Amino acid sequence: MTTIKNYPLSITALSIVVLLASCNKKEKKYFDNKFTKPEIIREASSEFLSPEESMKTFHLPEGYKMELVASEPMVDEPVTIAWDGNGRLYVAEMNTYMQDVDGTGTNRSISKIKQLIDTDGDGKMDKSTVFIDSLLLPRMILPLDNGELIVNETYTYDLWKYTDTDNDGVADKKERVYYNENRRGGNLEHQQSGLLWNLDNWVYTTYNPIRFKFTKDKVLVDSVIKMPSGQWGLTQDDMGNNYYSTAGGENPGYGFQHPPIYGDYSPRERLEPGFMETWPIVGTPDVQGGPRRIKKDGTLNHFTGVAGQTIYRGHKLPENLYGDLFIPEPVGRFIRRAKIVKNEDGLKVLTNPYFETEFMASTDLNFRPVWSETGPDGTLYVVDMYRGIIQESNWTRKGSHIRPVIERKGLDKNIGRGRIYRIVHEDIQPDKQPKLLDKTSSELVEYLGHKNGWYRNTAQKLIILRADEKVIPLLKDIASNNQSLWSKWFGNDDKDYALERIHALWTLEGLGAIDESIIKEKLLDKDARVRMTAIRLSEPFLKAGNTELLNDLENLETDPSVEVVDQLALSLRFSPKDKATAILKTIQRKYAENKVISSSAYESLKKTDERLLALKERIAGRNRGSQESVLKGYDTYNQLCVTCHGPDLKGAQNEDGSLVAPPLIGSKRVKDHDSKAIRILLNGLIGEVDGTEYGVMMSLKSNSDRWIADVLSYVRAMNDEDNVDFKTVRKIRAKDKDREGYWTLKELDKIK
Repeated sequence: MTTIKNYPLSITALSIVVLLASCNKKEKKYFDNKFTKPEIIREASSEFLSPEESMKTFHLPEGYKMELVASEPMVDEPVTIAWDGNGRLYVAEMNTYMQDVDGTGTNRSISKIKQLIDTDGDGKMDKSTVFIDSLLLPRMILPLDNGELIVNETYTYDLWKYTDTDNDGVADKKERVYYNENRRGGNLEHQQSGLLWNLDNWVYTTYNPIRFKFTKDKVLVDSVIKMPSGQWGLTQDDMGNNYYSTAGGENPGYGFQHPPIYGDYSPRERLEPGFMETWPIVGTPDVQGGPRRIKKDGTLNHFTGVAGQTIYRGHKLPENLYGDLFIPEPVGRFIRRAKIVKNEDGLKVLTNPYFETEFMASTDLNFRPVWSETGPDGTLYVVDMYRGIIQESNWTRKGSHIRPVIERKGLDKNIGRGRIYRIVHEDIQPDKQPKLLDKTSSELVEYLGHKNGWYRNTAQKLIILRADEKVIPLLKDIASNNQSLWSKWFGNDDKDYALERIHALWTLEGLGAIDESIIKEKLLDKDARVRMTAIRLSEPFLKAGNTELLNDLENLETDPSVEVVDQLALSLRFSPKDKATAILKTIQRKYAENKVISSSAYESLKKTDERLLALKERIAGRNRGSQESVLKGYDTYNQLCVTCHGPDLKGAQNEDGSLVAPPLIGSKRVKDHDSKAIRILLNGLIGEVDGTEYGVMMSLKSNSDRWIADVLSYVRAMNDEDNVDFKTVRKIRAKDKDREGYWTLKELDKIK
């Protein structure tokens, strides 16, 4: 009888033991081992290789490999990719990009966006349709709900929504959802990219200081005055911090300390010493910077062509890659992996885990990684434009350093191809294709806690676009208490419950369902990231003058997390109340030794654009038309020129303290002779400037005469000189209409 009575108990005890054992089962640990560097090929062949042959030139750490997802003729000159909720891959192609050394025919409207589908689930695309045809160099794409794609083309700020209403893989409906009468002139490399749906439900781009919010039936637009600029590529981490890069400024990562709404805080210490030095495995003769950018072994010595970076947030590669920044370098033919380490002040610092080595590198001269992305299958995708010339025609003109290299190596003949790869690990099977578009809103809520950031963000986006208020109670339950007793007791699962609460909160915000009570509750959450989120969500209430929340926020000035205190310092700028100012001053005093928090408090206490106010005061005596021209030039300068010439016009600094471009304050070309400056902007400049070689200043002649005049009027105003008349620009443009090459200062000095 005893045996029979105790038998169920024995089974129960045994079950618990088994369960506990399974809870404590350890997964395999992976380490940051670098690949064995091959002998550097100083003069590699530029011959085209098949995808299979090219993949043999790839070097990655042990266990990792590149798998081919798509290649020519399925894709041709791919530049960026994005998936819809069911895993259909949209590929933007710049089919006219640099089809010869002079860029002939670049501006023909014959580029495409294709839709690729993996019909059998093997990871390789096997069905392709032209979703949109006859485009002018499409550069930004954002899938919305089923069959909907937002698109931006080069030289315009406009956003168009294309819809496939009959599900045949071809868009049959087109409507403009955002219009800006201004056209974007200048070099096509120095234009916006992104359309990144951020955690905060705003959609961000580079360059353009505005953001968009897409809802079920409208698009909202908001100005962000001090947002980082960036160039080609935009990504975010789990907390909605955007990571920018710029090839023009040779800057692989900045603007990521805080969400973009708070401006750009990018101290030099954000990069570990030596981070800018690069480690390719093939000679790099076609670098725009010329000999100063080449090591003795013939390889690239410094980041220059950075593009298409991404934070890996997937679930089907080793866990130690999660949250790392991957930076494609198409000029150096490699991909840098950067780990993000926080110092005691909470400053995020980019580090290279591989001593004098890159994460991935190739010896194929046509390998041109221009974009990377976390895929729904949990792996890391890489877009290879696979071509000879990567620089735009402004940098390949007669007289440039690159042109003779292109002609000698025959790089101008290498066009019309492209590959898309995914990086996988031999121990981990990629996930199957998603079917989020087929899910109900309630089912989508379940994905807000998915291990893959792509799922979390996509589910959040779809719920908001559907505006389904029936899920609000479910979202509030998750935001309030989403952790089971089992996980609290045993902690056996690897789910990040705080991230699920964060996404639930932002989804509620997107549905207009955030209230004061839930913010107060989450200000006390045990996880610092959730407390930071609650602080951000309090900002609209602070703007409206809410004092009760201000009292709750005051308690966080002594929070044990410096990141929470920093977020408090950032958010209090939105309150007009004197108490908010008092709290900020207390934080500033208490954290005077913390560079991050003290900077945030200082900026919040300013609450105004001091440079703009100083400029307006400087030009107060000029007539209205002159003032308007200078202020337009100020806006343009901060979108386009600031990354090289710096916000103070004294030249942006490289890591070693050298300048990216010559200073404009006190410049003889700016002060003494406005025709010299006009000619430089129209045709560009090459050669030494005041004894220093900076590389090529690109031509901006594709912009209007007024645009040129406005920019120069701003630069001259900062030197206390008169405005430039657009008629003068028109006259000089006509006089030099047959000139194709860059100017040198020796040539300009001869012009009277």
